[in-house]
Amino acid sequence: MTDFTLTPALATALFVIACLAGMRYRSVWKAEGPRSRLWLYGVIAAATLLVLGFVPMRG
Repeated sequence: MTDFTLTPALATALFVIACLAGMRYRSVWKAEGPRSRLWLYGVIAAATLLVLGFVPMRG
């Protein structure tokens, strides 16, 4: 059986990635940068937050 859980270290790393991608999204949005970068950073932030929200954490 496959164990789909996050370790605390992996969850922390994903949270940091989500925060950094969100900050980059906001900076590109305020600078009215290219939409492709908005999509890139937005998808990265959304995907990592969805993983954190729906995958249980090992504890």
